[in-house]
Amino acid sequence: MDSKLTLSKELRKLVEARMEHTLKGIEDTLRQIIEKQETSLKDLKEDIKSLEESFNLLSQKWNLEILYTLFLKSTIGFGGLKKILGVNSRTLSDKLKSLKQYGYIERKVKAGPPLRVEYTLTARGRNIILFALPLLYYSSSLISLQVPAKA
Repeated sequence: MDSKLTLSKELRKLVEARMEHTLKGIEDTLRQIIEKQETSLKDLKEDIKSLEESFNLLSQKWNLEILYTLFLKSTIGFGGLKKILGVNSRTLSDKLKSLKQYGYIERKVKAGPPLRVEYTLTARGRNIILFALPLLYYSSSLISLQVPAKA
């Protein structure tokens, strides 16, 4: 799966405008929470630390690819995921277990024969991929602006 997201200029402008609006809303909301709840820097630091676990999980190889594939396909079996991603069975199985444990995906066993296992995103998984993809797009566009072009 190609890790670079390419968008037309028109779509890029739309995505950037929506991201700017969303980021402003998030910033305003966080400022209100901090002011109204009198959140201390210590509390904020603990909250951020709790986010690290999610970021660490999502940054592991294959996890975003799995979530993105499930987002695009809705429901897919183990064999289908393996074929699309080109990952070995053991790695895929481990990643799926981890994503299920954190509540990002749901595993359904279909009666056989043969026994079939299908995976779908949970609401949490869908939300995280909807947050992660613009973030990846945004960070990759910033990186491409900073990297000088090769001669």
